[in-house]
Order: sequence, then structure tokens, then C-alpha cells
Amino acid sequence: MSRIKEGDRVQMMDELTSGIVVSVTPENVKFRTSEGFVLEAEQRNLVLLPPDETSLFGNSDFSAVLKESDTKTSGGRKPGRRQKYEPPMEVDLHIEKLVPSVRGLNTIDILNYQLDAARGQLEFALRKRIQRIVFIHGVGQGVLKQELRTLFPRYEGLEVNEADPRKYGMGATEVYVTQMGFR
Repeated sequence: MSRIKEGDRVQMMDELTSGIVVSVTPENVKFRTSEGFVLEAEQRNLVLLPPDETSLFGNSDFSAVLKESDTKTSGGRKPGRRQKYEPPMEVDLHIEKLVPSVRGLNTIDILNYQLDAARGQLEFALRKRIQRIVFIHGVGQGVLKQELRTLFPRYEGLEVNEADPRKYGMGATEVYVTQMGFR
């Protein structure tokens, strides 16, 4: 088993979640995602990523994310209070953002990979109590969009709408998680 240390890039085996390691114990690893969340996982459930490999979040510069989140001030807000408007979690389902290469993948494999990514990110958002998620699927022929519209009703407490076309164009779907969805 490879030795994981602070500063390494890791990815969870069963989810599309990756980040930079911030602390390590013999069994567990804490890492910060590109969204700024600090997650903890067992070492055996993590894969060490090469330093030059792009993560599933695209070409994010995690060291910049770490510095930015460490130097942010509260901006005069009281600790523990939420802002009135929080930007949504954005999940880009374009296949080139999810896998290093599409070589050898047929359209069914690609669609299944995209749906698995959407399901994993939705479940992550539900666990972390993230209320708004925008799934960027593109316009295309509408197959992925239709499959997403079939997936979302399987979860309770979700409101599904077209995302803001001024920001995302016509190729995105916004999911709002109601209080019932967090149970």
C-alpha cells in the first residue's frame, strides 16, 4: 500500500471526490476538496493521485484553493451564521471532465459513467447538506438530461428545474434539496 502524506493528492475509490491531504493518522486521512470541504476517509478507501494528473474537478490548482481558504476572513459575519445566498455546487458531467481519456469507451459506457458521477455527487451533496446543485450536462441530443430527469425522482425532497440560462446556457439542470431531502 502506498504511503499517503500531507500535501498529496488523493481520490476516494467509490466516489468522484478528490482533494489535497491536510492531515494523516495511521488509519484515516483528512483532505480538502476543491470546493473547500474537509473530508475524512480511511486510507484503504483512497487512491494516491500522481501530482501532474488532472483530478475529476478539472485543472484545479489545489494549492491555491488551500491558500485561499486558509487566508479567507469572515468578512464581518458572525461565526456559524450562513450567508443569505450560497452559490450552488456545480457538477460538470462532460465526459472529458470525468475521465482522462475516452479512448475505448462506447456511448453506453460514457452515459453510465456520467450517471454514476451525477449519483455520487448528488449523494455527496445530500450527506454534506448542500442545498443547491447544478448539473452541467450540455445540450447534445438530450439523452443525459432525460436520464438525469429519471434519476432525480428516486430521491425524496428534490425540486428539479432548468438552471439559469444566462449563466449556464440551455445545458444545465438545477436541483434544490428541500428539508425533507436531508432526512
